[in-house]
Amino acid sequence: MLYISRDSQGRIQSISREPRPGDEVAEPDSPEVRQFLAQPDTGFDALDADFVRVIEDVIDTLIKNNVIKLTDLPPPAQRKLMARKGMRNKLQEALQLLGDDRMII
Repeated sequence: MLYISRDSQGRIQSISREPRPGDEVAEPDSPEVRQFLAQPDTGFDALDADFVRVIEDVIDTLIKNNVIKLTDLPPPAQRKLMARKGMRNKLQEALQLLGDDRMII
């Protein structure tokens, strides 16, 4: 079961799994819900990806400057950070194979 809120024109404004005051009940497979979910990206995905990169760089800087230790972070955060670092390293190595003038990381 999903819960939707509408704007003043009656269009779906948001969808939630938890009810909020004024929300309507909607079926996940309703055409209106499907259409709302299929709308083009508003740009937040790209901004979020960029922001994650900034946060990762901030954490790296704090660790390098001995402000925090990697082990100060909760274990799930440590695993996620190390997984991202591994992926960035693999990407960087792949780009180095293309030549130094193509490095964009």
